[in-house]
Amino acid sequence: MEGTTVEFASIRIITDDLERLVGFYELVTGITATRRAPVFVELHTGAGTLTIGTAATVEMLGAAAPTSASNNSVLIEFLVDDVDAEFERLRGQLDDVILEPTTMPWGNRSTLFRDPDGNIINLFARPSASNG
Repeated sequence: MEGTTVEFASIRIITDDLERLVGFYELVTGITATRRAPVFVELHTGAGTLTIGTAATVEMLGAAAPTSASNNSVLIEFLVDDVDAEFERLRGQLDDVILEPTTMPWGNRSTLFRDPDGNIINLFARPSASNG
């Protein structure tokens, strides 16, 4: 791939309940989704785009199409300024908290929870320069 530039563009979540999942991610990120079609939305961050679509967006893949609410290997991570403040803001809206705000062995402060489809979300902050 010499001379080729590869740039991460997006990750897409397939869901059976677009409105519920879009509302959840708008709440978590504070970003208003851009609605490209009735079956597809985008949430643009400074680093990339989270897209959410219904099964109709991948139906042409047939049996190889991703299935909603079946992720068991990917964490969706958002860098935030203050993990504890974000957790407190969201606490009442989270049905499945996996890890309350914790300082990880490598220094990041993280909280992990599941979205309404069961995907794991990690809100994290890197250690400040003054903390090492």
